[in-house]
Amino acid sequence: MMRGSLVLAGLFVSASVFAQTPSPQERLKEISADPVALRAAVDAGKRVTFFCANCHGDDGISKTPDVPNLAGQNPAYLLEQIRKFGAGERKDPFMQGLIKVLKDEERVQVAHYYASKTVPPSKGNPALIPHGKELFTKLCVRCHGENARGGDLYARLAGQKVPYLQVTIQRYRDGTGIRNNQLMAIATAPLKNDDITAIANYLTQLP
Repeated sequence: MMRGSLVLAGLFVSASVFAQTPSPQERLKEISADPVALRAAVDAGKRVTFFCANCHGDDGISKTPDVPNLAGQNPAYLLEQIRKFGAGERKDPFMQGLIKVLKDEERVQVAHYYASKTVPPSKGNPALIPHGKELFTKLCVRCHGENARGGDLYARLAGQKVPYLQVTIQRYRDGTGIRNNQLMAIATAPLKNDDITAIANYLTQLP
């Protein structure tokens, strides 16, 4: 009887501890609400991201055209993408391998670090920007926002690199399986390659 009671007590304590452990997204919000904790998370995130810098740059400004900027990205959105890579829901063997070694707290720190950085706008093709703005306003504003800065559920697109935007939008449109999202598939379905290029040139020059 005593042994059974001890086992039940142990299970109860374990369940209580587990229930009190915040999810990574909850932890992200906790840190965001505490300036001291946020500063510490950003500093820790900089140390954790040393292996990311080879592709995404020291401050989250990508070194290559087809790799996205992470600077200024919404932390909740970025944390969710990290989770998806770790879970294999987003496909990239290199990214999946790197992210699997990160602990939950480190993932939160990485998200806060990149969110704290500023992404400078790039120069778009002036001839394409008006058409790109028209298409973006018609198809994309509802989710990504008037200034293309997204939110917790949607990516910041402002200041992103043109080649990366082109490839990503085409993947959604073409249903390659690399990027799957029903809303994005519907929104991008009518776009021709020239339309996508125009949208990318509009987005890249936004602050």
